[in-house]
Amino acid sequence: MNETERKMYSVICRHEGIKAKDIAREIGQGRKDINKILYGIPFIRELCYQDRAFRWHGMIRQTRPHRGLADFCGYYGRVDRFMGQSEEEWMAELMEDCESIGRNLNDTRGLLHSFRDSRQVMVNLFRDLEALDTSDWEICFELRIKRSRYVRIYADVLVITEDKVFSLEFKMKDDIDPEEKKQAVKYAGYIEIIFGEDYEVIPALVLTRAEDLYSWEQLPGTTAELPVCSGDMLFNLFDEYMGFLED
Repeated sequence: MNETERKMYSVICRHEGIKAKDIAREIGQGRKDINKILYGIPFIRELCYQDRAFRWHGMIRQTRPHRGLADFCGYYGRVDRFMGQSEEEWMAELMEDCESIGRNLNDTRGLLHSFRDSRQVMVNLFRDLEALDTSDWEICFELRIKRSRYVRIYADVLVITEDKVFSLEFKMKDDIDPEEKKQAVKYAGYIEIIFGEDYEVIPALVLTRAEDLYSWEQLPGTTAELPVCSGDMLFNLFDEYMGFLED
């Protein structure tokens, strides 16, 4: 998406409903150009809709809380709700909503165990952060945005603060696989579009069988780096971006 297309998508997703002429006015484009984009860009065509009053709406809002996001997740909730649930309550909700979004729950490779494993890492993280008010942060497990063949966005866990989205790729292992580093960043650019310019998206690879691991790893074929950490060091990733320990 170019800058104009991103702005259009964002304008739609920030309103309760907006007509094409008002979109054109907000981004400073001609009505004819706007109509071309409205019906031709996959993110708008597949993640937005027009009501009977000809107003455009985003399926996932760019306001807090992010209404509509739950429709694409195996689990979605505020952190205070997540922390108040037992593991079995959480798992039952996750399983039900995974089925509703078409998530394959074939357990031949230990999928359900991996769900519980990632949940425990997140519970431990929020316990480490108990001195902070994280109650209105949002947390998503098993994000699956799959609209036709054009828009496909996956994430194991998203943690959404006031201005950051941590996109966490979980692996139950202790070694760093170059392909899994690429997998961790694969959808970061698309997640940036979903949440808009007010959010910084931070992808990371979390190895739950490792211990005391926190490093920056170069992505294959690039000069970019990715944070890789063990579950017990996830706090450090959040601290690096949010500065909990500065004082």
